[in-house]
Amino acid sequence: MTRRSTICVYLLLLTPCLKAQEILKLRPSPLAISSVRYKDNYIKITYSQPQRKGREIFGELVPFGAVWRTGANEATEITTTRDILIDSILLKAGTYSIFTIPEKDKWTIIINADTGMWGAYNYNAEKDVFRFDVPVQSTDEIYEPFTIILDHRNDLADLLMIWDKTKVSLPVKFIN
Repeated sequence: MTRRSTICVYLLLLTPCLKAQEILKLRPSPLAISSVRYKDNYIKITYSQPQRKGREIFGELVPFGAVWRTGANEATEITTTRDILIDSILLKAGTYSIFTIPEKDKWTIIINADTGMWGAYNYNAEKDVFRFDVPVQSTDEIYEPFTIILDHRNDLADLLMIWDKTKVSLPVKFIN
C-alpha cells in the first residue's frame, strides 16, 4: 500500500469520529451538572443550559404560568443518595425531575417522580412528589446561560436557579 493510500484509508476511518465530535459541539444548550457532597450524602443536578442571546426570557421565551422543564432539552433531574429536606419538605433518596412554573413574583417548584423526559411535553401532575412556591429575586448582573448552583455550607445549602436578571433560591438541608 502506498503512503497516499494509507493516508486516505486513515482519513476515511477518522471521518466518523470527527463527525461525532462536531455533533457534540453543536448543541446550543450544553449539558451542565451542579453537585455537592456532605458527609455520606451526594446531591447532583443534571440540566441543560439555554443561552439568553439577547432574548426576553421570563414572560416571553419562558411563558409565565406554564410548566417549564427548568432548562433546555431533557427535563432537569435531581439525584440524592440520602434523604434531604427541600423547603422543609422530605425528599427521599432517589432521582426526580424538577419542573417549575415561573411567575413574575414567584416560582412554583415541582419535584416529580417521572424521569428521563424530553422537555415538559409529557409532564404528568399525578407524579408530583410535592410543590412549593419561592419568591423571585433580581440580580445586579445578567446571567447569559441558565445556571443552577448549589451554595453549600455545612448541613445546609441553597439551590440557586439564575437566568438573565432573575434568581430563585430553594433551601436544602442534609439529614444526618
